[in-house]
Amino acid sequence: MDSRYLRAFVAVVDHGGISAAAKELGYAQSSVSAQLKRLEADLGVAVLVRAGTGATLTEAGQRLVPYAREALELEERMRRAARGDRPRLRIGAQESLAHAWMADVLAALEHGAAGPCARADVELTVGNRRHLERAFAAGELDLVLQYDNGARALGPHAVVGHDRTVLVAAPSHPLAPLASVPAERLLAYDFLVAEPGCTSEMMVDRFGRDLLAGAHLATITGSLSALLRLAGHGHGVSLLPELAVARELERGELVELRLAEPLRPVSIVAQWRPRLGRAERPLHALLDLARRADPLPEAMPRAEVS
Repeated sequence: MDSRYLRAFVAVVDHGGISAAAKELGYAQSSVSAQLKRLEADLGVAVLVRAGTGATLTEAGQRLVPYAREALELEERMRRAARGDRPRLRIGAQESLAHAWMADVLAALEHGAAGPCARADVELTVGNRRHLERAFAAGELDLVLQYDNGARALGPHAVVGHDRTVLVAAPSHPLAPLASVPAERLLAYDFLVAEPGCTSEMMVDRFGRDLLAGAHLATITGSLSALLRLAGHGHGVSLLPELAVARELERGELVELRLAEPLRPVSIVAQWRPRLGRAERPLHALLDLARRADPLPEAMPRAEVS
């Protein structure tokens, strides 16, 4: 099957219509329409429903999307191999991991810490959990690194690091002067969480949903920075991985509240796609570098030590 047909199809899926896809690809709209018709003729089934405002997927089109993306990615890997280019590795990471720890791991990979043959052309996507999981499921990412939220990962995955969990608030918060904060004292204050299903909400579940049942949970969707700024201005407390708030703690914009009961660390989980060809070596080299750069190595269970 001609890859141009698949590329036109995926462009329509990504951009919502034939006109927008044609603009993205640099083709005439009539050319993209013709490619889509040839694709449907080859498959013997309609994959799109055309409308004046755009195009929507048929059931067959929905089933085709992941295979089309996989085929295009395979073609890209073949081209790179034939030209002798470095393999491409598409990585997704949560914002709290990307701006500190992940940057150091990627720099070590690029500078040859795992050997020159393990280098790759890295494309890093930073996003919230929902965005990363959707992109990974769609075949747009090869590797995703996230904090553990208790959900079961499908396919190859491993714990590559750990982080301390901290309860933070503004320096002016009424709880800040206390040497030890009983969990029940939190009931009087807003509890900020980054997004539904995020690490901070998982931590609430794990460390005291019953205890915090009377607390007001305020969800700040899509922006860790906004959550940190709100906390820094005294709008609530938040339970987060330390990497997410290290800079704010260092600058004194936030302070750590010492809970009477210690908090358990949270794992950093890597999930990757199988059968990545020449990208397998840099992927596993990166995983090894991540383990060596574990922010909290003392939290590694013996069973996980290689």
